[in-house]
Amino acid sequence: MLDTLDAAAVRRWCASGLAALKRHQGEIDQLNVYPVPDGDTGTNLVLTLTSAQQALAMDLDTLPHSGPTAHGHALRLMAQGALLGARGNSGVILSQILRGLADQVAGVPAVRGREFAAALRSGTTAAYTAVSRPVEGTLLTVISAAAAAAEGADSDDLPAVAGVAARAAAEALARTPEQLPALARAGVVDAGGRGLCVLLDALVEVLTGESAARPAPAPRSARPAAAVARETGSDEYAYEVQFLLDARAEAVDGLRRALDALGDSLVVVGDGREPEGTWNVHVHVNDVGAAVEAGVAAGRPYRISVTRFADQPESPSGPVVAGRAAVVVATGGGIADLFAAEGATVVPGNPSTGELLDAVRGTGAARVVVLPNDANTEAVASAAAREAHRHGIKVSVVPTRSPVQALAALAVRDGDRRFEDDVIAMAEAAGACRYAEVCHASREALTVAGPCRPGDVLALVEGEVHLIGTDLTDTCAAVVDRMLGGGGEMVTLLAGVDAPAGLTDAVRAHVARRWPFVEVHAYPGGQPFYPLLVGIE
Repeated sequence: MLDTLDAAAVRRWCASGLAALKRHQGEIDQLNVYPVPDGDTGTNLVLTLTSAQQALAMDLDTLPHSGPTAHGHALRLMAQGALLGARGNSGVILSQILRGLADQVAGVPAVRGREFAAALRSGTTAAYTAVSRPVEGTLLTVISAAAAAAEGADSDDLPAVAGVAARAAAEALARTPEQLPALARAGVVDAGGRGLCVLLDALVEVLTGESAARPAPAPRSARPAAAVARETGSDEYAYEVQFLLDARAEAVDGLRRALDALGDSLVVVGDGREPEGTWNVHVHVNDVGAAVEAGVAAGRPYRISVTRFADQPESPSGPVVAGRAAVVVATGGGIADLFAAEGATVVPGNPSTGELLDAVRGTGAARVVVLPNDANTEAVASAAAREAHRHGIKVSVVPTRSPVQALAALAVRDGDRRFEDDVIAMAEAAGACRYAEVCHASREALTVAGPCRPGDVLALVEGEVHLIGTDLTDTCAAVVDRMLGGGGEMVTLLAGVDAPAGLTDAVRAHVARRWPFVEVHAYPGGQPFYPLLVGIE
């Protein structure tokens, strides 16, 4: 029984909540009264929380030198990850609930019952503020009921307050058909609200050690096969548009007004950075071009996704679609051979949108996963994915930043799963694989780890310089030690084209001495510039 919500509990809640959402994913998807292809609420919430967990998993330094408390920092990471990976209306709103929680407890020394109640109220306020036209009978109603019950408990007993909030949320969920006629007609409760109840039950389980899961309220009537209406908003608008936007707050005010005039179900939420931050934009419109142009006028939109509601959705429990493939961007002959051995189509590094699109179409598959292995290539891959959609090919981009992440993703690929579930599993495996690169400095520079001179050995973890050394082998061993200090069961080593003979053998022997229970796999990668690439799983 935990009496406070510390950083470790936040991390366990995120993992437990994600696992619970996966268990209930199909059930929540079925509650949708108009499933968007690949965008059902259960799937959206799983993808959103997967991104939150990746943000937590990639944070090697548990706490910055100054700023929020450890638990506040963990919640902010969770909220930031959820914001950047939010899918659909419910995913975006969930990210704001998490942000409200984080903002409230950032400077609170200990989160007990009363502090948690205040955090739920802050999350509720953030959620309502994010929606241009709040509608009751939705996720908003459920979080509001949870916050009110927590405040009414007026107790410092955190498990008790969390339990009261979870029960109130479930009761509010059961009443949602009385508030939204579309839910009543379909005989279901609100899908986003159901997802929130699953997350609150997961938190109670983390705090108490006892299962708090409860079934969704039984439908009042059988759902007619053709009774479909979209998750939120009216049926007057044909498209769902969603994108991330880098912009100043004052520009976003104008964006909200422009999009509100174009459609409904508008949600625009930011990460709270000033003066310029990242915003997640979601809206239902008929004029897709005007919506995107409004984003361009406000700032820099990216990760733009457009879904046409009239497209025939796949059944969540339907058969697995045949004809899948994977396209991987690779630099280095050895790395390319590894990916080819996994059955992937390999594209040389730094490809154009057209080259990636040609590779996707060349697979002849109807469902394709793209692994870009580089932050710059990710944008190109997303553009190729949008173009492929016009050719009737569904493409999902798993945002890998290193070949070792792509190897981890391909290792869990399973053709017997639904394509969407397989993509989620691959994204989780990639996100759980921490990566490092070891290279030689080409010039003088001031790094996070201190100043470096030409010829120094640099060890970069997740793209940031963590170590500066003079001996290549020693620095490689040291960065593996640092990463394994955060946990890990398997190490993957990819030797570069300029790696000295015996480098991976020396690192393997070092790991065997220091970390005898860790498995090590070493391969000739052949990549330029980086004598060693490291992956930790």
